[in-house]
Amino acid sequence: MPKAKIDSTSSPQSGGSSVSRTPVKINNTSTPVWYKVLMFGFMLLGLGWLLVNYIAGPKIPLMVDLNAWNYVIGFGLFIVGLLMTMGWR
Repeated sequence: MPKAKIDSTSSPQSGGSSVSRTPVKINNTSTPVWYKVLMFGFMLLGLGWLLVNYIAGPKIPLMVDLNAWNYVIGFGLFIVGLLMTMGWR
């Protein structure tokens, strides 16, 4: 596809449009470290909860009492961590 020609006679004084080709630096809006730690912490805690439930669930009284709620807790923690990834830059 042919490139558009840039007219060197057009200038802001003559009423033409000026095209700036200098790169503009965007503000450094990186995610804070605490946010990343919390995000990965939720995901690992949810995964850990599910693994412990599968491996040693019948031997832990709290997990026996929670029964099927263990899945809600584990997947809930994991999903909270995944939802937090949308705010990660």
